[in-house]
Amino acid sequence: MPSAAAQRDIPSDMVYLPPALPSAWGEGAILPVDKPEGRPSFDVVSAVRGGTGVSKVGHAGTLDPIATGLLIVLVARPATRLQEACVQLPKTYEATLRLGETTPSYDTETDVTSRADPSGLSRSDLEDTCASFAGPINQVPPMYSAVKVDGERLYKKARRGETVERLPRQVRIDRIELRDWTPPELSLRVECSKGTYIRALARDLGEKLGVGGHLTALRRTAIGPFSVGESWTLAALTDALA
Repeated sequence: MPSAAAQRDIPSDMVYLPPALPSAWGEGAILPVDKPEGRPSFDVVSAVRGGTGVSKVGHAGTLDPIATGLLIVLVARPATRLQEACVQLPKTYEATLRLGETTPSYDTETDVTSRADPSGLSRSDLEDTCASFAGPINQVPPMYSAVKVDGERLYKKARRGETVERLPRQVRIDRIELRDWTPPELSLRVECSKGTYIRALARDLGEKLGVGGHLTALRRTAIGPFSVGESWTLAALTDALA
């Protein structure tokens, strides 16, 4: 059952789409931002904190550095108190997978450790396998993730070469659509619940197909009613704040 904080309404008058900015940051602002590739989510928060002079700035839903797309930035207490409500919103992603190669991080951040030939897979094979992931599924978080075990982030353990048992978590895939199959590259559109790791989905799809796989590109295009097409670019937001 979602907490009371997760069920709060998100006031539309607190959302600022480009080119609008609030006259008083202390009243709270929600800024949809298109995070660029190669930048951690914290960089976006840091840029907004520096540009607004507000110390209390957060975001709702981390994106890995290699990922791009929609990040909801919350400025000042009236907005940050809505963080849990924003986190609960469903997400939409466009993902590219490379079948036939596996990596420890399930993406391109680590080197390929095994290879197989995926060329014999048909589009029908892929569609059937993708369909099998629709609905509630149990997903094991990646070792290279921010999940805490024994008080420490998993990615810190992974970087030391450690592997620990991770309990599966139930997430929900509302829709998974095969966009393109040009071996070995597979493109998907995924609508899912909070807490879903698309990297882990890439791993699981590859395993179920018998060839392995990892994520090579990821873009978050929507979070609930928020769309990346109506978001700030980081460059435009930085300029506007200056």
